[in-house]
Amino acid sequence: MFACIYGSNISDGETLSAFAYDFSPLVEEIGRNTVVIDVSGCELLFGSAYQLANQITRQAKRLKSEGGLEVKINVALAENPDAAIHAARFLEGITFVAPAEELTCLGEFPLEALDCSLAGVEAKRAEEIFETLRVWGVRTFRDFAQLPLAGISQRLGPEGIRLQALAQGKTTRHLRLKQSSPDFTSSIELEHAIVELEPLSFILARLLNQICASLNSYALATNELLVKMQLEDRSLHERKLVLPYPMRDHKVFLKLLLLDIEMHPPQAAVTMVSIDCEPVKPRVLQNGLFIPLAPAPDKLELTLARLSKLVGEQNIGSPVLLDTHRPSAFSMKRFVVHSRETRKRGKRSSNHQSEIGNRQCFGFRMFRPPLRAIVEVNNGLPRQISAWGKQRSVYGKVINLAGPWRTSGDWWRHDCWARDEWDVAIAANKDQQAAYRIYRELNSGNWFIEGNYD
Repeated sequence: MFACIYGSNISDGETLSAFAYDFSPLVEEIGRNTVVIDVSGCELLFGSAYQLANQITRQAKRLKSEGGLEVKINVALAENPDAAIHAARFLEGITFVAPAEELTCLGEFPLEALDCSLAGVEAKRAEEIFETLRVWGVRTFRDFAQLPLAGISQRLGPEGIRLQALAQGKTTRHLRLKQSSPDFTSSIELEHAIVELEPLSFILARLLNQICASLNSYALATNELLVKMQLEDRSLHERKLVLPYPMRDHKVFLKLLLLDIEMHPPQAAVTMVSIDCEPVKPRVLQNGLFIPLAPAPDKLELTLARLSKLVGEQNIGSPVLLDTHRPSAFSMKRFVVHSRETRKRGKRSSNHQSEIGNRQCFGFRMFRPPLRAIVEVNNGLPRQISAWGKQRSVYGKVINLAGPWRTSGDWWRHDCWARDEWDVAIAANKDQQAAYRIYRELNSGNWFIEGNYD
């Protein structure tokens, strides 16, 4: 037994399909205002088929907040879905089409009401057949159904036979089921607020198991988890976990989330937890036979998370130079392994390196940290330099110099900078000379040796 639900004032097919799923898991979406459901076996839940139709009609009149549609709908019950569709579209209220009595209900419908798409006939070919039938004087479903089968086959072909079976209400087919959209969100409301991390870990493990099971069923993975926690003080605590590559291991997810929550704990007890993920295609990787083994990406991610907890997130990652004139300014970004460059790009970079290699240039070795120095100045020019450190010492007379170059910036910040730079040649003795870069901080007046030239 099949039931067709038709609503002339419904413009969103997704809403109607979601409404139909409340009564049967087998749903076929015909259009934005028509769906068909298989109600076989629903007697234990809703009683007879007629009682089910009444329940569908009453539920549709309810408010949307209560699971209804707020509209009046037509419901038709029949032994095959096509007869139920035609009955629901042209008969108001609840219609029951008894088996072998389809023409009693559908016989007076005009021939133009026949939905050719249900029989798999193209609209252009169906219009040709309808034009031929009108010439013959056929106007209704009943007229078409009573024509001899042999004559229909000879004059209208297989398409005419399928359309006649549709008019008779005797088609047999399975529902073209509408697959519900996958849901990769899991949430739970707690009866009692959670204060400690250990009981919260059990809740997170349960939700992550559900999400990973959904990902496995669709052969997908995720590289982004969004955790929302409703707190006891009505505030919302959100944490986003961004992974370097797609995965679906709930154990790894749980360890990463627990480490992140330890570093960024909520400010009140937790009353609701929701986890949402962004599904992506899983990572496919095949290593060569002669490539050395690398650490597993999930273990590497856990190691980085533990290091972030120990030394801070701002101290883990790859250094990136900032777009500023501030000397040695850099920041830390998340470490990401990039794919190997193409051969063409590698060849281009090697050519560029060869061009640089052909030039004559000085190498510069930076001192980390800069070496604190004592500088004797005469008429604003450095003349004698003395500096001692744990690993190196620099002292001698300045025999040549260039500068100064005055730079400054970030005046709007509390750590603004301004300094004078010099390139100096120092002679410790007659046989030993070296070139250094020195600078003086204008804010403090201190001198430093930044590095030396090779």
